[in-house]
Parts: sequence; structure tokens; C-alpha cells
Amino acid sequence: MKSQSNRAAILTRYAVAVALTFVFSNQPASAQSAGAVVQPTTGPLPFDPSVTQGVLPNGMRYYIRENHKPEKRAELRLVVNAGSVLEDEDQRGLAHMVEHMAFRGTKRFAKNEISSYLESVGMRFGPDINAFTSFDETVYMITVPTDTAAIVDKGFQILSEWAHNVAFEQSQIEKERPVVIEEWRLGQGAENRMQNKWFPVLFSGSRYGTRLPIGDKTILETYKPATLRRFYDTWYRPDLMAVVAVGDFNKQQIEGLIKRYLGEIPRSTAPRARTLYPVPQHDSTLVSINSDNEATRSVIRLLYKEPRRSNTTTSTYRERLVEQLFGSMFNDRFSEITQKPNPPFINAYAAQGSLVRSAESFSLTAIVADNGIQRGLSALLTEGERVKRFGFLESELDRAKKDMQRGIEQAYAEREKTNSNVYAESYVSAFLQAEPSTSVDYDLALITRFLPTITLAEVNKLAGKWMTDRNRVLVTTSPDKPGIVNPSRGELLLAFDAVKGADIAAYSETAPSQQLVEKDPAGGHVVSERQIKEIDVTEWKLSNGVRVLLKPTDFNADQISFSAHSPGGASLLSDAAYEAASAADLIPLTSGVGKFNVVDLQKFLAGKQVSVSPTIDDLSEGFFGNASQRDVDTMLQLVYLYFTAPRLDTALVNTFLGRYRGILANRSASPEAAFSDTLQVTMSQHSVRELPVTAATLDRIDPFKSFDFYKDRFSDASGFTFVFVGNFKLDSIKPLVEKWLGALPSTGKKETWRDNGVRPPKGVVERIVKKGAEPKARTALIFTGPFEYTRQNRYYLSALAELLTIRLREALRENLGGTYGVSVAPGTSREPQPSYRFTIGFGSAPERLESLTAAALAQIDSVKKFGTTPEYLTKVKEAALRARETALKQNGYWLSQIATFDQNGWSLAEIPNGEKLIGALTVQDLQRAATTYLRSENYVRVSLYPENYPAAENKE
Repeated sequence: MKSQSNRAAILTRYAVAVALTFVFSNQPASAQSAGAVVQPTTGPLPFDPSVTQGVLPNGMRYYIRENHKPEKRAELRLVVNAGSVLEDEDQRGLAHMVEHMAFRGTKRFAKNEISSYLESVGMRFGPDINAFTSFDETVYMITVPTDTAAIVDKGFQILSEWAHNVAFEQSQIEKERPVVIEEWRLGQGAENRMQNKWFPVLFSGSRYGTRLPIGDKTILETYKPATLRRFYDTWYRPDLMAVVAVGDFNKQQIEGLIKRYLGEIPRSTAPRARTLYPVPQHDSTLVSINSDNEATRSVIRLLYKEPRRSNTTTSTYRERLVEQLFGSMFNDRFSEITQKPNPPFINAYAAQGSLVRSAESFSLTAIVADNGIQRGLSALLTEGERVKRFGFLESELDRAKKDMQRGIEQAYAEREKTNSNVYAESYVSAFLQAEPSTSVDYDLALITRFLPTITLAEVNKLAGKWMTDRNRVLVTTSPDKPGIVNPSRGELLLAFDAVKGADIAAYSETAPSQQLVEKDPAGGHVVSERQIKEIDVTEWKLSNGVRVLLKPTDFNADQISFSAHSPGGASLLSDAAYEAASAADLIPLTSGVGKFNVVDLQKFLAGKQVSVSPTIDDLSEGFFGNASQRDVDTMLQLVYLYFTAPRLDTALVNTFLGRYRGILANRSASPEAAFSDTLQVTMSQHSVRELPVTAATLDRIDPFKSFDFYKDRFSDASGFTFVFVGNFKLDSIKPLVEKWLGALPSTGKKETWRDNGVRPPKGVVERIVKKGAEPKARTALIFTGPFEYTRQNRYYLSALAELLTIRLREALRENLGGTYGVSVAPGTSREPQPSYRFTIGFGSAPERLESLTAAALAQIDSVKKFGTTPEYLTKVKEAALRARETALKQNGYWLSQIATFDQNGWSLAEIPNGEKLIGALTVQDLQRAATTYLRSENYVRVSLYPENYPAAENKE
């Protein structure tokens, strides 16, 4: 495993995609599925015929689909059409509490037996065993192996127990009460404080404004068990429930299990009406202006609310296509604006979709720089007005249609390779929204038929339809600090009138070039070939020294992924030169390649499924990317251009850096940022290569030096190894590899990385960070040391992490009720020096952090002294075996494993033999690993407390 510069990683991730997240989640979009071939242009939408549907005599619905991806697995869901909006005033937060109590014991499964049993068959708490509560629904989710009938049987027993037999034992309630309060605590902070002010405005006059799922802390602390039980008895009933089962099984057998276990639940005799609470409409614009001294960014949210519409006919289906095209083109324009000098926002997007069960919205959202709210709002409104007046261009619509058509074609190609969880979530949504989930065959037919008929005029009409003066809500959030002056309500409202009379020009564009590479290179040829038959891998060596490893698979029908690696990286920069050149791999990502700037490149790639990104980390440079079968040529052309024709556009680079400065301007206000920064500099002993990225850091970046370093790192391909995994034929991909990779520049220079001496501290180092107003704390324990870098030792460390993940969750969460969750993360590095890092982290109330840390260390000491039990050993081994069972059928796993084994000098033929390591694991191995790697005399601990909390002081 190679290390990566934290700064380079952060910069690259930001360049690839500036994260912008709305504060509440819409329902998952309906997934595509296979089965139907009818293509009517009018009438009701048909449910995918591959799905067996039914209604039990008690009123419960069920949806069953056979699907063999992944093999030997089933996704099971219990869907309850009841969430926090249905809570009585004295139950605020108890819909969510009921969900938690379902894991704390039922009539047939005492206490935590459900989780314990599922872990014993290899399923993991979190990824495979989980649930969520939202405003309108509660959904329980488990994954179970299907190669043993008794396990599948037990899965449906569990769903049945959750549906009507949750125990609500007093002792278990008192253990889980603090866990939910800790989940509440996790959400506290600047964004939550501001959200609590603007949510009631957004949902003015609606019950949704006062029914956030996490609830009211006072009620969580004081509710009586009878109040909790009342919610369960009222709303957990068959007529409000559905069971979803998708997986590698016989659906007739599954239908029998559903009828056997879920059919026994009695129908409710006096059901309370399940009210659909509206979001009232309003003529005036509702405004909410908010700020907080811990806020890290300024955000504008402009929402146009409407009653929710159903999508049940071909007519509404077509309407949705028109709306998706509109949103796609609007967002492309926003993206283009962010590439211009001094853009009015750091990032912006448009979205249309579900708000809550009874309402939907069209929204415009933007992150802006300090004091940029007025300008950002004006820019959002101006773009809306531009579309209203002039509409989009035919060329924009053509690109959006190409992307949509290509997307559904690829979904159709993958119809037999789609993961069961995708289908399961689609049927969950279908039940809750009372809308059919159509098959991918049907979708392909309808989209192919409808797209050519959609005109620019009907797409353009949506601007006037959606962006009106009614049902409009404007929310602003920003940091509260000297120098930031928020516009008043009146000033914000003036922007709506001002834009109507503004002089706005129509959007225009020039057509990009129609080919990536002007002149095809001469290319090279394969000079040697070697077969690794044990894993069906072929090795080619090209005439320019490039090495290529290829593994054809059929795990996905239309996916080819690749990575590339060459030793060197940023380690070859001196400390003095590091900061100026640290943005090297950002240059082509922000400037473009060949004749194309980044905007034109995205336009050129419309209708193609392809992605390529160069990367430079501490010890290497390389690429990662993927493409559909038909776009492999484009993918390799992009690789060729990133080597031979990277661009430096200083205006675009400086625009990106300016946007990034806006993101970083208030980062220091965040308690979490202070915590992570302290951890970072402590672990690197303040190395210049690991300092947190700040605005001052960006000021020291020299685009020209960064560009020169990028060109240097990609001037010689002879040291590169490319790995390709996916659905390709060797004889088809070989000419493309020879043409494009064989033409890469080569000097034959031999080089490797340089050890710059960055090491973690030795001994026990403790750091205390005091920041933040909320009564919340967190800690991280990081054990480090030298490591004998073998595959077996890596597995021992991973197995130890699996064991402690379970034991620390049980001890700190389930028994002590002190935290919502514990993270355990192992890591190893072979270069520049074989070493390991083992991190344990959790949050809690400040007054409990020390005792919980002591409890965590006691668990570690217990494993050191006594090892563990056969039951825990079984859970650890089963989790690894089951994870590997599915991983072996995934392109990403093979891509990673081939690259890792190759870079470590291990035999690739040994990749499939991991089961031997897992099977041979013993209690003594785990005990020895704990003793070797979790040394009490060598660790770093960083803790975060509220700024006024009398915590302990730093220790060396």
C-alpha cells in the first residue's frame, strides 16, 4: 500500500468534484430493471414483470425479484410507511427510537441477538445490517447469504419480528436511550443550529417543520416506555408495510417464506388514519437569513415548492425526461460559469425532485465567497432569467439527449449485472411513492422513442413554469464573523425585481473540435507477452517500455477500468520546492488537454461513458479511469493527451484556486477541522508535506512550477505499468493499446521515489483541542510502528480491526451507551519504510470521553492478555470470507489487487488464495497481533473538547 500526500489528495479531490450537499435527502431515484418489452406511448406505466408482487391477507405488500448479482446474497427490506411526521407532540424523536429498539430485542431474539446472529454468518453491522428513519418512512435493511436455507429462513423471521414483536424491555430502553442521544449529539453544530431556524420557514404552516427525525433531546431523555410503545402499536401494522426481497434465490420459495412469517401478523382492528401532511402554498417569498460563528461557508438556497406529482403514466414519464434534460443543461451552464475569472459562486446547481412525501421543489443552490450572497443570488436569478428569455440552444439539448440516451443504453447493457441493492431500493421507493418501477427494457424503449420528440420549446417552458413569484423560499446561511455583512431581507427581495429589468445577453457557444487528437501517432507494438493462467491475466511489454497487465472479466457487461503507476511522485521535490509545485496534477484537470479547455472537453465527451484522471501522490504518479466498451478508444486517447499535450491555462488555474480559497476562508471556524488538522500535523511532526491546506498554502502555489513538475513526471512512460480489468477481448484492445500507449514518450530513464523522512512521533503523545460551543467531544487513538510487510501480516492487522470493531461497538455503544459508533481503521505502507497505522476513533459527551477511552483501552488489553472467544473468531473469519466471496466478482477488487501485488513484488497467481489465510486464522494470531501492533508505549491520542471545557492538557 502506498502513502499519499494529504495535501495533494485534498487538492485533487476538490478539482475532480467540488462537494456541494443539500441538507436533506430526497428519496432514492427509482432504479432501472429488466423484463418488459412493451412500448406504448400512452397509458399507465407497467411494473417490471420480473417482479413478483402480492398482498397478504393482512394487507402487507411484497415485492420479490430473482437477481444473481452478487451471487449467494439476498437483500431484504422491511418498509414501514411511517416516520417522524406521524409522531404525537410527546413522541418527537420516538419513530427513530423505535427503529433503534428493533435491534435491542424481540419476542424471539433477546437483546442484541439479531445483530450477533447476522455477524456470525459473515454480515457486518452497518454495511449489511442497518435501518433508517425519515420524515415519512422507516426502512430496515439486511443482507443475508443464500447458500444456506436456514440463514434465509432466519432473515424472514427477523423481518417478522421487527414488524410486530419488538420487545421494548425497560433495561434495553435505558441502554439504547443514551445511544440515540449520542446520535443527536453528533448532528449538533453550526449547520444544525442554522437549519433549526430555517426549516420552520421552509415548511411554514406544515407539520414537517417541527418533526425532524432525530427529535427533541428533552423528550429523548424523559419519555416513558409506554409513549414509545404507543408509536409502535399505532403505526407498525401490515397495511402500512411492505417486504422487499431481491437476490440469488428461488422466488417461489421466498414467496412461501414471506407468507409463512409475515402473513401470520394480525391485521389492525382499529387503524388510525395515516395522514398525508401538506406543505401549504403561499403567495409571498419566505426569507430566512442565518449566520453562525462556526459556519464555514456561505450558502444560498432558493426553492420553488409545489405539491408532489405522481409518475404513473407514459405522459408523466415523458414529462420527467423533459425535466431531467432541463436540469442537465442548467447545471452545465453553472459549471461553465465557475470556470470564468472571478465567478459569482464557488459552485452552484439546480435540482428538481421530492422535498417530502407531499411536496416537491425546484431549487437553485450556490456556495459563495464571504460577502458574496447578494452577488451570488443575482447570478442565480440572472441565469434563470436568461433561460426564461432566450431558452437553451439546440446544441445544448443535443448533448443532454446524448448523455441520457447513452446512460439508458449502458443501464440496459448491465441489466443482468445490476446489484440487488439497486433493485431493492427501487421497490422500496415504488411502495412508498405508490408508483411503478418499470423495467430497463421498457425504459430503453420509451426513452429511445420519446427523446427525438422532445423539442427545445417544451424544455424551455419549464423556466417560466418553475421559477415563479409564488411558493418561493429563500434561505441564506453564512459565517458570523467580523467583516461579513449579510444583506437584509429587503435587499435580497430587491434582487428578484432587479433581474426582471436587467440587460441580459443570450447564451452563446462555439462548437468544440470534433476529434481529440489531430493526428494519430505512429504507435508502438507488443514486444513480449506472458500469461498468468491461474488468474487469466496477460502481461504485455510494449516497444517504448510501457508494461500492461490485462484481465478480461464478465463481472460487468459494459465496464473497463484501469489504473497506472510509476514510482517517483512528489517525493522527488525538495521540501523548499514542494509547496510551489504541489498542484501539479491539478493543472490538466483545471486547464484541459490538447485543443480542449475543461469546458469544451466536457462538451466533446457528451454521450460518452469515459473518465480519466492523472494523479501524483507522495511516492508515485499515475492514472485511474474507466470507460464503456465503445469508449475505450477515447479513454486511451485522453491518456495519450495527458502525457503529450497537457495545457496550462493560468486564468483557469487561478479561477480554481480562487474558488478553493473561498472554501478554505472559514475552515478554521470548524471544531472538526481543528481536530483533524491537529491530528495531521502531529502524526507528520509538522512536515511541510503534510501541513493542512490553507488560503496561504494556495498563495504559495506557482502554476508554472506545478506545470513543469507535471510535465517532468509524465515525460517518460517507460516506468509505467498499466492495469486493465473489464469486459474486453485481448485481440480487440491490443491495437488500441499499441496505438496510444505504445506512442507514449519514452526515455528509458530509471528512477524511483525518495524517502523524505516523514515519520510519526515515537512514544505517547497526547494533544487536546478545545474548540466549539456544543457539548460534544471526540478522540482518536493512533498506534504506529515498524511492520514486516507480508500478505499474512496485513491480514492479521485487518482481522484485528474486524474483531475490535465488534468488541468496541458492543462495549462502548451497546453496554455503556456512551457513543453512537466506533471507527477502527488499519493501514499499512511498504514505502518509504514498512510501517503500520491503526486508528480507533469515537465521539461522546465531553464528561464521558476519558472513561470511554479507558474502556476502549481495557478491551485492547483484554485481547492482549486473553485473546478472544471462538464465537468472535467465527465472526471475524466469516466476515472476511463473505466479503471476499463477493469481491472476487468485482472489477474494482481485481484492479486493486493486481496493482497492489505487482507493486509489492508478490506473485499475482496468489491473489485467489486469500481463503487460506482466513481459514488458518486462530485466536492466538489475533492475540499476538494485538500485542505486536497495539503497544501502550507508542501511540498518539488527539481529543476534541468544547472550548470552555476543563479538559486535560497536552502530554508528550
